[in-house]
Amino acid sequence: MNYQEREKQFRQAADQLKKRYNLLSLGRLVYFVFAIALIIFLAQQHWSLALSWTILAIALFLWMILRHRKVQEAEQHNRHLAEVNRQEQAALDYHFSEFPNGEQYADPLHPYSGDLDLFGPYSIFQFCNRTVTAAGSNQLAEWLKDAATPEVVLERQKAIQELAPQLDWRQHFRAYGMAQTDEPAYQLALQKWMDLPFFVFGKKWMRWALWLLPIWAVAGLIVILPNFPFGLVFILILPAVLLLRQTFEQVNLTLEYTGKAESWLQRYAVLIQQIEKLEVETPLLQNMRGAFRNTEAQFGASRAINQLSYYLGQLNVRNNPFAILLNLIGVWDLQWVYQLEKWKAEHRADLHHWFAALGAMDALNSLANLHYNQPDWAFPVLHSEASLSAKQLGHPLIPGNRRIGNDLKMPTQRHLKLLTGSNMAGKSTWLRSLGVNLVLAQMGAPVCAQAMSMPPLLVFTGMRTQDDLSASASSFYAELRRLRAMLDAVIAQEGQSTGVFFLLDEILKGTNSRDRHQGSRALMLQLLRHGSAGFIATHDLELTAMEAENPGLIQNLCMEVDIQGDELHFDYTLKPGISQSFNASLLMRRMGIGVD
Repeated sequence: MNYQEREKQFRQAADQLKKRYNLLSLGRLVYFVFAIALIIFLAQQHWSLALSWTILAIALFLWMILRHRKVQEAEQHNRHLAEVNRQEQAALDYHFSEFPNGEQYADPLHPYSGDLDLFGPYSIFQFCNRTVTAAGSNQLAEWLKDAATPEVVLERQKAIQELAPQLDWRQHFRAYGMAQTDEPAYQLALQKWMDLPFFVFGKKWMRWALWLLPIWAVAGLIVILPNFPFGLVFILILPAVLLLRQTFEQVNLTLEYTGKAESWLQRYAVLIQQIEKLEVETPLLQNMRGAFRNTEAQFGASRAINQLSYYLGQLNVRNNPFAILLNLIGVWDLQWVYQLEKWKAEHRADLHHWFAALGAMDALNSLANLHYNQPDWAFPVLHSEASLSAKQLGHPLIPGNRRIGNDLKMPTQRHLKLLTGSNMAGKSTWLRSLGVNLVLAQMGAPVCAQAMSMPPLLVFTGMRTQDDLSASASSFYAELRRLRAMLDAVIAQEGQSTGVFFLLDEILKGTNSRDRHQGSRALMLQLLRHGSAGFIATHDLELTAMEAENPGLIQNLCMEVDIQGDELHFDYTLKPGISQSFNASLLMRRMGIGVD
């Protein structure tokens, strides 16, 4: 069944549930009128009959409310499932702008994320991202920014391959997550509350007070109200008032950190419950599921999170006007702060691990969805040999019907590919294609290629450099700083198992041609001397002479354009040799710029 059929199925189910919801609404109204009429009738017969029916009527009405709510939740869930499938159908056609683009993770100083368009509009993150939690979004971004070890990559690959076919589970997980927008600030605030010291739980006298004060108040009211002046009530509530006043600031601080956590914790509990029920065989997925099942608490993580949400909901009752009576009689605020602190004492070490495991599963779900949507993409093989090979490697963000793949085989130590070609021939796109797939490979995701094998590599790019007005730095100086950072990384990794793989596009373009040629030549020799490898795209054809000067270390490649009259035909394929085509004059004439 494809996404369009699933969308239709879930939307029809939601419409049926909506009709049922409307019928239940009408039924509740009819029942309410009937119950009131019967109460009035029975009251005229005997008060005991009216009281008995009233109790029964209220119980039945509450049951109807619960049933009504469940139908409403089922309808919303099916609509979310329909929306999930609509989004995926659009994503197959490369319309994925409605997914979060991760622009908050952009870092211009990162070794490669800016040049490879990992974050921002129409980015790799947006293409892959299906996370429904802040923790999952953060985890996915971290995996894109930081290469994993080959052992971790292999674990993630196996987990993705097992999770991808479980379409129903994956979509239900996303649909439950769509029920409410996640706010990272809420999780940070809750973690701060977890680090606060106890102010009720750790004081034995206060725990006794929580038991005795309600008994004192209730017993006193029973005795005083019928027999003594009403003014004596203030004596009964005075201990509660003094205790509440003493702890007022601490209770407010608890609410400041937890007041908005109730609803999103309920959603987290549902997501965790889905993971707890997941049947898997891959060790990584079993470990993630085990993080929620293997807890020292008397029950699983989902139930513990639900319990925390319930306690917070009860504490939030203090925002209602009648809560003052609950506080004066039963010190309501402190009763629930005590329950919260008991919960914190039991789960202080667990909560961080639960959120981390939930985020990792959320991120894996995104990559499993990528694998499901792109079944022809290959999982790369990471090995220890100093060689990189790929078959029909292309850019993930170019639709398959327009994507041109290229084969590649090259050493990853002391080797440089010098890529020449005319304007618009595809040099920059090829560099980004290679870089993006190296990143995907080392996060455990499938790559946009028929096959790929590689050793662990530290990717470093230099393609876009901009001036920095705040630092009074020109674009040329910014590029020099970038190249200096890359050289430092190359020197640091020299002789290590993970070498630097550089991708440079038109280096030193902010200076004259002579300086650029001399500087580029010197840089290339330094990169080779320190054992790194990579690609440099250039229009400086004089640099191609270095192939003969450094046999086996430098190879010339080109991407050509076929010019037929005033027409340009690009094939976007890598070829050995030096570019022989020039199209700048033709492009200028096309734009109405005279060149004669």
